[in-house]
Amino acid sequence: MTATESTLHPPHAERIGTVRALLRLRTYVGPAMTAIALSMAAYLVAQLIALAIPQVLEAIVDGPLAEGDREAIVPLSLLVLALGAAEAAMFALRRWLVIGPTTKVEARMRNALYAKLQDLPVSFHDRWPSGQLLSRAVSDLGLIRRWLAFGLVLLVMNLVVIVVGAVVLISMSWMLGLVFLVCSIPLWIVGYRFEGRYSEVSRRSQDQSGDLATAVEESVHGIRVLKAFGRGKHALSSFRAQAEQLRSTEIEKARLDANIWVWILIVPAVALAICLVLGVQLAAQGQLSVGQLVAFFATAAVLAWPIESIGFLLAFSLDARTATDRYFDIMDSENEVRDPARPATLASPVGELAFTDVRFRYQDSPERFGDLLDGVDLVLRPGETMALVGLTGCGKTTMTALATRLYDVTGGSVTLDGVDVRAFRREELRRHIAMAFEDATLFSASVRENVLLGRPELTGDAATDPAVAAEAERVLDEALRIAQAGFAHGLPDGVDTKVGEEGMSLSGGQRQRLALARAVAAKPAVLVLDDPLSALDVTTEAKVEAELRTVLASTTALIVAHRPSTVMLADRVALLEDGRITAVGTHSELLRESEHYRFVISSLEDGERRAQAEASDLIDGEDLTPAADAADATAAGEPAVPAEPKEAIR
Repeated sequence: MTATESTLHPPHAERIGTVRALLRLRTYVGPAMTAIALSMAAYLVAQLIALAIPQVLEAIVDGPLAEGDREAIVPLSLLVLALGAAEAAMFALRRWLVIGPTTKVEARMRNALYAKLQDLPVSFHDRWPSGQLLSRAVSDLGLIRRWLAFGLVLLVMNLVVIVVGAVVLISMSWMLGLVFLVCSIPLWIVGYRFEGRYSEVSRRSQDQSGDLATAVEESVHGIRVLKAFGRGKHALSSFRAQAEQLRSTEIEKARLDANIWVWILIVPAVALAICLVLGVQLAAQGQLSVGQLVAFFATAAVLAWPIESIGFLLAFSLDARTATDRYFDIMDSENEVRDPARPATLASPVGELAFTDVRFRYQDSPERFGDLLDGVDLVLRPGETMALVGLTGCGKTTMTALATRLYDVTGGSVTLDGVDVRAFRREELRRHIAMAFEDATLFSASVRENVLLGRPELTGDAATDPAVAAEAERVLDEALRIAQAGFAHGLPDGVDTKVGEEGMSLSGGQRQRLALARAVAAKPAVLVLDDPLSALDVTTEAKVEAELRTVLASTTALIVAHRPSTVMLADRVALLEDGRITAVGTHSELLRESEHYRFVISSLEDGERRAQAEASDLIDGEDLTPAADAADATAAGEPAVPAEPKEAIR
């Protein structure tokens, strides 16, 4: 079993029956049950009307036709026409009754799933591929809706119709009815065997569809990387292999479906053939009238569709069961990061952030490895700026994530103003502590909406108030100024420009500055910055740092530093080594007293010099000479402006 499969199919997962699995939907289906029941009733009435038509045919054959009374045929024929029209009306009513309520069920389930995904901790999303979640939210719920509106109604009512029809057949001729029923026994045996095999293949197919969705999503998001490295064909080859695997599974599904269809089509045909031979003999012997024989086969013809439909309705139900299982894979996931029953509150936090004997290990970390954080002790005083430094992979980013409970500590505690962060509601905690990540993610929304994400009181309907709108503009402008993100005003629609999916229409530095502006705009008591300036050039970084000093003067800040210049922003520096804070002090103190700190800073300086050299080489490669600049300006119809020498650019 692959890693993905073990995630999607936990070894302790209980396998339950199809009916029990589908009954789990009743929580969401409850409000629609009346409509579904009425739809079933309409369908049953339609089928009972269909079963009544053969009785009228019997009366016509044994009555007016046998007696040659043409006038008596007309009213009976009109009765057949009326019954047919009533049957069609009932079919239309069935659809009308169920479509609206079942779409509401789908919407209710999708909303519940989205709310659950928002509530589940980051550790859950670390394990689950996004394509698997997407396929459950879209294709699986769509399948469940169609089954509720169509498959469930027809499956239940067709079984009822078959039973009623069998009783009608036996009442016409117990011998023919019994033959018809005995011949149907193989269908139930085949159907039972079909369920087990089809369920397994159906689950595999839907999981592979999720994997395929993940592959598409990763390729779309990583299209720049694939193109930059010329790996489009490799990605296509990998995608084809997954698509072929899904195709093979779908063929296996189709083969199983075809096998049961063979039985469903052959068995009733054989039964009717036997009944025809036997019925003719009974009619010849006078034990059965011609009208009764016609009515028997007309009734059998009415039952043909319910019997033939059992195969695909059974397959449909098994697909719905699989979709239900996949839906509850998410809904049953336990959330380890929960709000307390009696949450604490802080009306005016002063911003003291403390880590006390903090221990942490990731959920999927092998037992042979120790804790990533192994007894971290660190106190940030109110209004203090603390830089966190350490070698790559030592747990700096993880430590910052514990402050806002993106993960929960596995030992020790993190406190805000002396209160354990686990005692707050997560929503309140994240109002007091804001984060800006190194990997800046923006949403497919306007610059304004992205920056004011942490200030809901300034957005939406509230922004229609002129006073609120003015305050929103002030906060937005201030945040953009501090983050040196004034470029947003120069976008096509200014700050109302939509930045596209994940902000990929912007450069890395632009995304990072907007993410920093978002954190600043939240006006938190504690600001946690995970190397928020890594994508900026030296000049822009210096400007951002100068503006940040005004913010950090009144805000407690924990900054993960990967550049010496970022360290200079801090009042004190904490050194993370082997899962512990081994030294705390000013930059100059640690340079004097800690050999490991000197090594870390030296590594950061080397990395910064390499980055500057690469940027300088890029400038050289673009031939930014005065002549080239003048030629470009002349070609553009602009006056030539002497360029600065390369040394000045560097």
